[in-house]
Amino acid sequence: MNLWTNADGEQAGPAGRPGTAGHLEAVERVKDWTRVRFGLGEGQTILLQESACNLPGFPLAETLVAFWTDDGERHHFKVFKPVEEVSDADVPPSWMKDALAGDIACECC
Repeated sequence: MNLWTNADGEQAGPAGRPGTAGHLEAVERVKDWTRVRFGLGEGQTILLQESACNLPGFPLAETLVAFWTDDGERHHFKVFKPVEEVSDADVPPSWMKDALAGDIACECC
């Protein structure tokens, strides 16, 4: 099963493919929500990565969001949904910003 395959083994529709208008709009939407929520400037880097998992009990896709503040500190959070399904409510509250700082490669995620 690859990243763009659903649970039945069928290829996902065009909206779920990277590079399509729907996918790119979803990426920009999540970046915008993250920028506003954590008070990030236009020049600050925000990265999104969507990955798939085929292990039993895990979501089929998850979206990792990472951003850096002016002081160079890296922050990250993960949403257990494909980027097209992420909503503004999935972005952590601004008061959690300090808790999101640290290494991306943690054992729990």
